[in-house]
Amino acid sequence: MSAFPHSFLTSLGLALLVPAVSLAQSVSTPTPAPAAPVQQWTHLDPTKDKVMGISTQRTYEELLKARTASPVVVAVIDAGIDTTHEDLKRVLWKNPKEIVGNGIDDDKNGYVDDIHGWNFLGGKDGRNVDVDLYEETRLVARLKPLYEGKVRTAVPAAKRAEYDLYQKVKKDYAEKVKEEKQQLEEYKPLGENLANINEQLKAVLGVTRVDTAVLRRPPVKNPDARLIGLTTQLYESLKSSGLPDMDAVVKQIQEATTETQKHLDYSLNLDYKPRAIVGDDENNTKDRNYGNADITGPDALHGTHVAGIIAADRENNLGIQGVAGASVRIMGVRAVPNGDEHDKDVANAIRYAVDNGASIINMSFGKYYSPHRAAVDAAIRYAESKGVLLVHAAGNESKNIDAIVHYPAPTPVSGAAYSNFITIGASGSTNDAQLTANFSNYGKKVDVFAPGVGIYSTMPGSKYGNESGTSMAAPTVAGVAAVLKSYFPQLTAADLKRIIMQSAAPVHTKVPQPGDTKTVDFTQLSTTGGVVNLYKAVQLATQQTQKGASSGQ
Repeated sequence: MSAFPHSFLTSLGLALLVPAVSLAQSVSTPTPAPAAPVQQWTHLDPTKDKVMGISTQRTYEELLKARTASPVVVAVIDAGIDTTHEDLKRVLWKNPKEIVGNGIDDDKNGYVDDIHGWNFLGGKDGRNVDVDLYEETRLVARLKPLYEGKVRTAVPAAKRAEYDLYQKVKKDYAEKVKEEKQQLEEYKPLGENLANINEQLKAVLGVTRVDTAVLRRPPVKNPDARLIGLTTQLYESLKSSGLPDMDAVVKQIQEATTETQKHLDYSLNLDYKPRAIVGDDENNTKDRNYGNADITGPDALHGTHVAGIIAADRENNLGIQGVAGASVRIMGVRAVPNGDEHDKDVANAIRYAVDNGASIINMSFGKYYSPHRAAVDAAIRYAESKGVLLVHAAGNESKNIDAIVHYPAPTPVSGAAYSNFITIGASGSTNDAQLTANFSNYGKKVDVFAPGVGIYSTMPGSKYGNESGTSMAAPTVAGVAAVLKSYFPQLTAADLKRIIMQSAAPVHTKVPQPGDTKTVDFTQLSTTGGVVNLYKAVQLATQQTQKGASSGQ
């Protein structure tokens, strides 16, 4: 799941795409700029700070300072985590029964030297998969030789469901190729134009960084109408994006261009076979003992950002603060490549996390085809039987996931929804038309929304930066769940899900429906109709646990 949703980038970029005109004019003494916006707005309080954060700081100051926290392990199933990051290295889970680097499976769990977790995308020779295929590509590559050019009536009855699947996925694959090519055509000129505008503004305004403060009050005397019009447009776009400045906008567009080219060259390439690196049978879902111990991998940006949101060190006076405190540890499980994850890897990653002590699992990934769904469903049931909460990102395609299944699915093929599975949409910082992220999936299969626009967190190399996506909203909720579990250890996975949902008060703001111009009530976009709030969740957990204790339960 991309942390740079296409709809987010294009809406931002197209809003900023203006003619590359000359802006040269006389520059005078700058006027004082207003204070820069708070980077970690997620932690602010809707009532006290007038920002749609989750009230982290208020919760610690008012509700938790006299309480003692218990140890909790949160597994991050993702693309990799930078284990040397200054804000993460102290909060990483360490396997207590494994000896570092001795090449022996000391704890006999089937995984050699799994000190901080495991990598299901690696080979025994130490190599790792980086870019993988989309699931549509894998399915077309497998089914095309069997069904291309055939009519349905010529296919044996027992194979017609698979024939129908091929016809559907072939269309979706073609649409994906078309979409990626279109994105590439948009991104290249967009990046060039924005870079040009950014450099012109720096020169005209006499600044080294074009941020919201500069755009809101350009440091020139008597600016003409053209400049005012441009800076006003840029200010509104930049503010809603959550990005710190125009340099960051240009960088994201350039990175998105590179990623889109990779998708066309590899993820949509029917002849590309990256799984040879792992050396397993990717269709044998019973196979569990493969991979290597490298939980960082070749591209740890996404997973590092996710891990920091959950539990970046709150006590080292560096960088940022995660939602969860010092008693929480992060277990890394690498199973999500640049492309689509394999069902086999997802199922094994869930089982690994459960078997090695995780109480909460963050899953910031997803797709729309799941050929080995039964293996994933069985793993979810296994986690449910062990009391482990799964927190899943709803997806970044502006889709109603009541109408189209986003995998892993929150409900089995038949029966009620899993009691330990919670699905998260992405929200913005302001209680207005920007409350819903325009890229977020929605529907009653989304349980609750959480901050997912312009989220400042850890980046590889002990760096920090903003990203947007339901990939950022899910770990915010995983962090909330970790706080609840650490201060109220008696809570079950079902309790955590219920408390998180019940404490998210409905918000009746009118917002655009993602992917549409239609305006709807925010409450219509999820089951709860609200945004997660740690303060209210801790209050509710306190009430329910006290009630349980007084009744002798």
